[in-house]
Amino acid sequence: MMRSFTALAAGLRQLFRTEAGRIICIMTLFSVAAASTGCSRGYISAYSDNLSRSSCSMTAVSADFSGFTALYAEDFAVPGEGGKAEAGDVFAAGLFDLQDGKTVVEENLTKRLYPASITKIMTALLAVKYGDMDEMLTASARVPEMEWEAQKIGIEKGDRMTMEQALNYLLVYSANDAAVLIAENIGKDYDDFIRMMNEEAARIGATNTHFVNPHGLHDPEHYTTAYDLYLIFRECLKYPEFRKLMHQDYYSTIFHDKDGNMRAIEVPSTDFYLLGTASAPAGISVAGGKTGTTDQAGNCLIILSENSDGREFISVILGATGYDELYVCMNRLLRLERGYRGE
Repeated sequence: MMRSFTALAAGLRQLFRTEAGRIICIMTLFSVAAASTGCSRGYISAYSDNLSRSSCSMTAVSADFSGFTALYAEDFAVPGEGGKAEAGDVFAAGLFDLQDGKTVVEENLTKRLYPASITKIMTALLAVKYGDMDEMLTASARVPEMEWEAQKIGIEKGDRMTMEQALNYLLVYSANDAAVLIAENIGKDYDDFIRMMNEEAARIGATNTHFVNPHGLHDPEHYTTAYDLYLIFRECLKYPEFRKLMHQDYYSTIFHDKDGNMRAIEVPSTDFYLLGTASAPAGISVAGGKTGTTDQAGNCLIILSENSDGREFISVILGATGYDELYVCMNRLLRLERGYRGE
């Protein structure tokens, strides 16, 4: 018995000489401690609002894990690490530093809210990821069938345009009929596209999101969070096609109707920064983004911006009470970018 104990002690001493061994020993001791209390072992995540927590959960332990496989969200900003966003009277707000992957300021990042047309960044993500920009799309009878006050360019059954043209109308003018046209041509059919939207959201970690349409017209089961929108927009920015499309102040093109007749429709951006109707604070340039407005969602905006040092940020506002308030609130976030150096 004594020889066994001596051998065990020697083995532990040898194990503890290495960094990996020390980590294993520490984790083992924590596990034993948790088990001895009769409580279940768990962890507290900053993005686990819907998960039950035991009365004896373990919090994160500071340690040097250099040399180990990087965690999935290592370079992501996370809720709970930013200061309070003094954006104004809005439902939610967030400013995220893309260079270091840090949340700068935040307000209600994980609260489920209606995204309105910011939904279209997911539609665009699937289009640039799985679609062919030169593919010719033909509108079905479903494309023009939506509520009369919805923003649209008037696509009719049988109209034909390329995926690239439809994406421009989607992101520049926020055309809801363009969203349906894209949805019907990515995946097997419209319903399959909605499935793809939700699967893609889950894949990138947007776990508090549920989409039921490709445009964001109101549905009580269509929701997301400011943090999930950050994750989706961040994914969109990996694609050069998306960055190019979101930056335009106007878009004009020619497409054809079912009889082959030409149709030319020019549209302005819905983003007041790009139009020059609103001005960003001095030293900040706005690259583009996506607006959204419904009665239930309020006025919403997510943008990519850059400070004078070339540092990029994602900013999001959900639930402003009007266009003027939206841009006043967004500028409060953008001012924080000036002189920001990270940690």
